[in-house]
Amino acid sequence: MSAKAEIISIGDELLYGQTLDTNAHWMSIKLDEYNIKVFQRTTIGDDEDQILNALKLAEERVDIVLITGGLGPTKDDLTKPVLAKYFGVNMVHHEKVLRDITLLFAKASREVTALNAQQANLPENCEIITNPVGTAPGMWFYEKNTVFVAMPGVPYEMKSIMTQGILPKLDKMFTKGVLHHHIIKTIGITESSLSDLIEDWELNLPQHIKLAYLPTKGQVKLRLTGSGDELNTVKQEIEELQKEIMPKIDKYVYGFGADQLEEVIGQLLNKKNLTLATAESCTGGYLAHMITSVPGSSRYFKGSVIAYSNEVKTGQLGVSTETIKQQGAVSEKVVKGMAKGVSRELNTDIGIAITGIAGPDGGTIEKPVGTVWIAYSDKNKTFAKKFNFSRDRTFIIHWSALAALNMIRLNVGVK
Repeated sequence: MSAKAEIISIGDELLYGQTLDTNAHWMSIKLDEYNIKVFQRTTIGDDEDQILNALKLAEERVDIVLITGGLGPTKDDLTKPVLAKYFGVNMVHHEKVLRDITLLFAKASREVTALNAQQANLPENCEIITNPVGTAPGMWFYEKNTVFVAMPGVPYEMKSIMTQGILPKLDKMFTKGVLHHHIIKTIGITESSLSDLIEDWELNLPQHIKLAYLPTKGQVKLRLTGSGDELNTVKQEIEELQKEIMPKIDKYVYGFGADQLEEVIGQLLNKKNLTLATAESCTGGYLAHMITSVPGSSRYFKGSVIAYSNEVKTGQLGVSTETIKQQGAVSEKVVKGMAKGVSRELNTDIGIAITGIAGPDGGTIEKPVGTVWIAYSDKNKTFAKKFNFSRDRTFIIHWSALAALNMIRLNVGVK
């Protein structure tokens, strides 16, 4: 069984939202690579009672406690004295630490002040972990069958101490095993519908392989996490489980691992030697931005017409003025005309078009904010689909672009 860890981030600035806690995110990734499970992440302020309570609770539930922040020389930096109090020990002066600080300051042509020198005072029961890029050393404690590690909150200092001093020690100390994550990426199906579809398969997963649903930005990722003694064995088990479930979910799966939908679309168009153009109204070029974010997209993407006004829809894309008058710019006939028009004008195999009401204004009872029409056109067919997105403007624009990409995927060929 893998060791369990808790990350405690200390600092009022984290609670105020003035500083983003990137340390905990980075440490979680690194610990996962060492098959150490992050059981909990805790954020607390610069308060002695809060720190003492957090340490006590963490000791009761995990094997490793990683602490960042509060190791500076000023009065609001409480971590060192609070750790000494927690373990019931005195603070002691370390000449080697002072020499390291003096050397570091000398390189920068600076003098060590009395306040800086206090950073050489550490709890007497700690093992010092050298900080090669800063003045506050890391501290390693092993008390009551629990490892406690305290590090500076400055990200590059923490990363240096973790990489060079902490992770190798943790690797030697705790039982090794493997933890393997495999991501299956789906689009066009909700989390609850996907859960219903694969319920029988999920209920029969082996105990050492867990499934998590990760909905994000109009997509749902399925994460299979397997643990065991040998990586290839775990990978093979997960591959077999994927083969079992793919017939049920194949039409929703666009990729695996780090695959991005826009990259998959590009590979698909390249493989079939097809070209694409887009016509966008409410998305204002966001779809084209996603497509052209992929290196090499010029091989299959000819360009885009940002038909934000009705004059561009009629003048550049050939949409009938009468159709817009009768049915409105957000309608099936208009979006189909946009898709056919951009494909014709840019001489491509495929045209895709989006028109809608992104808000916050412009909605009506018949066509509320979030109403979006998307059309697909190629040499054999032209059709459109209506969507009703119900969140804010940014959400509507992003979801519309994803839905358009998925429409290409489904009509050019799954995956």
